[in-house]
Amino acid sequence: MTETFPAEAPASQDLFDRALAVVPGGVNSPVRAFRAVGGTPRFMVRGEGAYLFDADGRRYLDLICSWGPLVLGHAHPAVIEAVTTAAAKGTSFGAPTPGEVELAEEIVRRTPVDQVRLVNSGTEATMSAIRLARGFTGRPKIIKFAGCYHGHSDGLLAAAGSGVATLAAARTEGDLAGRPDSPGVTPSAAAETIVLPYNDLAAVAAVFAVEGARIAAIITEAAAGNMGVVPPAPGFNAGLAAIAHRHGALLILDEVMTGFRVSKGGWAELSASRGEPIDADLITFGKVMGGGLPAAAFGGRREVMGYLAPAGPVYQAGTLSGNPLASAAGLATLRLCTPEVYGKLDRTAAQLSGLASKALDGAGVAHRLQHAGNMFSIFFTPDEVANYDQARAQHAAAFTAFFQAMLARGVYLPPSAFEAWFVSTAIDDDAIEHFAAALPAAAEAAAAATSVTPEGGGA
Repeated sequence: MTETFPAEAPASQDLFDRALAVVPGGVNSPVRAFRAVGGTPRFMVRGEGAYLFDADGRRYLDLICSWGPLVLGHAHPAVIEAVTTAAAKGTSFGAPTPGEVELAEEIVRRTPVDQVRLVNSGTEATMSAIRLARGFTGRPKIIKFAGCYHGHSDGLLAAAGSGVATLAAARTEGDLAGRPDSPGVTPSAAAETIVLPYNDLAAVAAVFAVEGARIAAIITEAAAGNMGVVPPAPGFNAGLAAIAHRHGALLILDEVMTGFRVSKGGWAELSASRGEPIDADLITFGKVMGGGLPAAAFGGRREVMGYLAPAGPVYQAGTLSGNPLASAAGLATLRLCTPEVYGKLDRTAAQLSGLASKALDGAGVAHRLQHAGNMFSIFFTPDEVANYDQARAQHAAAFTAFFQAMLARGVYLPPSAFEAWFVSTAIDDDAIEHFAAALPAAAEAAAAATSVTPEGGGA
């Protein structure tokens, strides 16, 4: 039997109470607040290998890995050495450095892009890629997909303005306009965004038939991971490129999550190896390429990237872009991400997800396990999950019960049913045994929650 922690976490609760006085909601990114699962958010004080340690002195097997970047686990010696060596020379210069050139060269070497611009966050990368696409095409509108997250810039926080059934018949800008999904986003910003169901090429074709001459780009997660893991249907990404190019628009492939996580060249490489190349014009990167420090990038065809300042007229800038510490951490991480590393990540993800699915089966809990490379998640529903509406239909209470039971047994899962699970190469046989020991009680908790009152709507 694995140790069971009490539900109360007094040291974390004290920190949370202090944070509530000075930080909105007590956290600096909403999902950390545990609103979806209840209880006290755990304040972490240290990471080592496969484990996190909280302020109450509890150890957790980490299946978030800083939401993806830590493919090598916490505090990997080579990454720490690279960062400390860089820090000893200075933390920021506001001028070009050799490290950022080396990191850019490594990204170009691994991916289909000709040139790349370094930035500080995934939000910056996608925002800048969209601006570049608009500048290159001279068009205002973009298409995104419900459930795909591309950062919190205004134009991307928009929900669908009209149902798919009416898209083909729509004829005015008002009919196709998106709606703000957050206060503070103006209708005019959202109006240039068209939100469609994920994995629905017919809806994309219908919109282009109406508004094709005004659409600058389609943006999509290479494999969706922000509604839980929902891989693209066969031919979906390639089909998006074909439709966009037929109408003179661009395809932006968002690999902030999948880039360098699912293979050395990200989802684009993985897809090509399976016989489905993706003819993307721009690709965004983040997470792994920063090695746990704030860094992101966007890149693409030389012709398109040539429109970016100072080479071209589309402006983008950042004081800390190409920061020497982040560049050092990212470069050290990427250089250690060998084929052997990806093989281990794939095997570990398959083993952990298989154990979880088997335990849920044994407890009679309806669920669906979905993978995108070594990213995976479990939906508490018996039905197919191919889009956001289907993801939201899962049994929210079952996920909450499962999460809390795993947390109590020292396994830190994403505190939301709409997130991917991540593994690292630091997960060894002992860690897998720890995970397996926690599963029976968690599966029974999910079963008990399922038997009460089914409820959809997600977390």
